[in-house]
Amino acid sequence: MEAVNVGIIGLGNVGMGTLAILAENAGQIGLKLGFPLRVTAVCSRHVSDKTLPEGMGSVLKTTDWRDVVAHPEVDVVAELVGGTGVAREIIDAAIQHRKSVVTANKELMALCGAEIWDRAIAAGINLAMEASVAGGIPIHSVLREGISGDRVTALYGILNGTSNFILTEIEKHGAPFADVLEEAQRLGYAETDPSADVDGYDARSKLAILAALAFGEKITPSDIYTEGIRRIQPIDFQYAHQLGHTIRLVCAAHQSSSGLILSVRPALIPQSTILASVQGAYNAVWVKGKYGADTFYYGRGAGSEPTGVAVVSDLMRVAREIRAGSPERVSPFAHERLGEYKPIPVTLQMSAYYLRFRVEDQPGIIAKLSRVLANKQISLEAVLQLPSENCHDRPFVITVEPASEQSIREAVAEMSTNDFLVEPPLAMPMEKSL
Repeated sequence: MEAVNVGIIGLGNVGMGTLAILAENAGQIGLKLGFPLRVTAVCSRHVSDKTLPEGMGSVLKTTDWRDVVAHPEVDVVAELVGGTGVAREIIDAAIQHRKSVVTANKELMALCGAEIWDRAIAAGINLAMEASVAGGIPIHSVLREGISGDRVTALYGILNGTSNFILTEIEKHGAPFADVLEEAQRLGYAETDPSADVDGYDARSKLAILAALAFGEKITPSDIYTEGIRRIQPIDFQYAHQLGHTIRLVCAAHQSSSGLILSVRPALIPQSTILASVQGAYNAVWVKGKYGADTFYYGRGAGSEPTGVAVVSDLMRVAREIRAGSPERVSPFAHERLGEYKPIPVTLQMSAYYLRFRVEDQPGIIAKLSRVLANKQISLEAVLQLPSENCHDRPFVITVEPASEQSIREAVAEMSTNDFLVEPPLAMPMEKSL
């Protein structure tokens, strides 16, 4: 059977990983499809510096993505550039030329993926985006088809490998955040500007996509409450361990009586849970279903080969559709149409909380803080204080019984006015339901 031809735009780590898999695994891909998947054109700003894998045959090399999109022999365009500027132009142009699109672009898909899919439907082509979240974990396929018969009630994920690497290194070695971040940058896990990772924005885009698949609502990333990990210190892990917990950057989506509550934030999770065992640059997603109960998905969240596998798998799925001419496609968002999400404030969330203080020691501190909690109808659970010789920067922790996020915020704001604090209190939910 005649080959399906692919044009790849973007030859960074993911693009080169995709090319390598297409070349080295060509025989198995052909056996699974019943026809070849052939790279016809590639594009990169520095394409002349790239060495393509052997055995790819004649391939157009260009620095202008328009040459790939307009190429008469290209059936599928793989957009591996990233971002929301040029990438959007590439995808729009591909749809205009009636070329199916495969993308690894979580930021763009989170921002306007549903609208792009509507245009793809109108043009009679497909859009596939498995590689946009969690690299080598086929979580899109799971939510879109694998457990589509269930009703998802909650989803928890560790979706940013850089942040997870940093947190687990702080936990293992007791090194401060700045030192571990520097190591992550040296190893290539973190960018020179790490804010997208450590401030939670990368994970936020991924949660927006997964929440759309799981709950059928069109999520705007900016509606998701987001906190990063910059304030986490080694002492927080010491206290967390005393409580039988650890700390992870948790992406959470769960149905409450008020509606769907979404958040990306560091949280304490029980050490006994499987999510707590996810270390280093790995990702994981824990899905709770009404009928199928709990399912768990784990794997590398990034990297040229794991993400390349997701891209190639999408290329194969789209190629099958092109050859079979299937008129009924499964939406990449798992629903024929997404409903309009009405943001539910995270302040309605009820949870136990961990409150960490750094103070200049003086009499009556615990009493003052306890009065604030009592005035907000927050019940104190425990006070923990590890030995410290520095009376000018003495850390301790108060844990409280389940309370609303709103009451915790009000209490923290009032507590922050005390002059004995070295810095504002750090508040993290304790996810006991995991």
